[in-house]
Amino acid sequence: MPTSLAPHIEHLLRELAPRVLGLVVRRFHDFAASEDAVQEALIAATAQWPRDGVPEEPRAWLIQVAARRLTDQVRAEAARRRREALVVSLVPPEEQLALAPDSDESAGRDDTLVLLFLCCHPALTSASAIALTLRAVGGLTTAEIAKAFLVPEATMAQRISRAKQTIKASGVPFQLPTVEERAQRLGNVLHVLYLIFSEGYTTSSGPELHRTDLSGEALRLTRMLRALLPEDGEVAGLLALMLLTDARREARTGPVGELIPLDEQDRSRWDAQAIAEGVALVTETLSKGSIGVYPVQAAIAAVHDEAPRAEDTDWPQILALYGVLMQLSDNPMVTLNHAVATAMVHGPEAGLELLKALDGDARLAGHHRLDAVRAHLLERAGDPEGAIQHYTKAAGRTTSIPERNYLLTQAARLSDARK
Repeated sequence: MPTSLAPHIEHLLRELAPRVLGLVVRRFHDFAASEDAVQEALIAATAQWPRDGVPEEPRAWLIQVAARRLTDQVRAEAARRRREALVVSLVPPEEQLALAPDSDESAGRDDTLVLLFLCCHPALTSASAIALTLRAVGGLTTAEIAKAFLVPEATMAQRISRAKQTIKASGVPFQLPTVEERAQRLGNVLHVLYLIFSEGYTTSSGPELHRTDLSGEALRLTRMLRALLPEDGEVAGLLALMLLTDARREARTGPVGELIPLDEQDRSRWDAQAIAEGVALVTETLSKGSIGVYPVQAAIAAVHDEAPRAEDTDWPQILALYGVLMQLSDNPMVTLNHAVATAMVHGPEAGLELLKALDGDARLAGHHRLDAVRAHLLERAGDPEGAIQHYTKAAGRTTSIPERNYLLTQAARLSDARK
């Protein structure tokens, strides 16, 4: 969507886009064609609404425009292939043209949840699921998504196109998964939302540490999912984790965008409102007995956020929580963070000993965070030479410029101290 749009119109279109797409997909049974039609309707709205005003029933307006675009497309295609009779028999003309503003279908049903589950289908790769979710559910254009992930627009267009073809080939009906399928599919949905947030909070490459368009979109979508599944503890835990993590965003960078580590941040710049909301949410979730991956991670984030100073952090509690998390998840990043917590409680040598187990883990092979943590613990253990070596090694492996600069600065600081 154009950045020149009035904020209230842009917000309205982003909110309505998945609901309109969900209804059109359910009505016409063709995800790819429906998605194209809704994109055209959104483009038409960005041109007309600022000039003519927002219509009284904006959702119905978008549905009608998308339906007419799709109907025109179907008719043209049918005529070209001389299969109009078959198409008409599948979608009666009066229904194609009359998705009435006040019909029950357009007014009372929200297919956003179905759409989110569809875009996070297990048949898709994480990269494809993220792209399709941002496009179909988040309402971002292909150009916006391509910019966010620092890839050419043509590359992102191909990725989205392949994702739509995969969904089409899978033959998955446009409906909520069964109860038996829900747990697996919900896990994929939450994983994709967390990946989107993480990429926005700590961008994997480029000159900026954050991409607030991505982290903000993940937060918005997770809030939406929370509203649709208010009793699910993992959904609540993920939302709490995002809130408690994003609350520190403003303090993570200095005046020129340089990275400021957690223990050096000005905590008065943390978002107190987001922390209060996140703490309340995770407290309520844990009190109901929901001990899942996301609630436990949110609890760890809450311990950090509630410490008035870095030295007040309750590291024994964090270490205990990582112990619980390791029982729930076979994730090397969890193991890495557990080693950090161990070092804070039992000393750097204990943490370094735990890192040895990660040296042979292929999932972390070549990842800069293992070297960065080892460098930090070596420095604390009184081994500046080893720390310089691993700070430098980590800097050479990250593609994030703020992270690279921070790591090189640490190596240079230790080198200067030896002189």
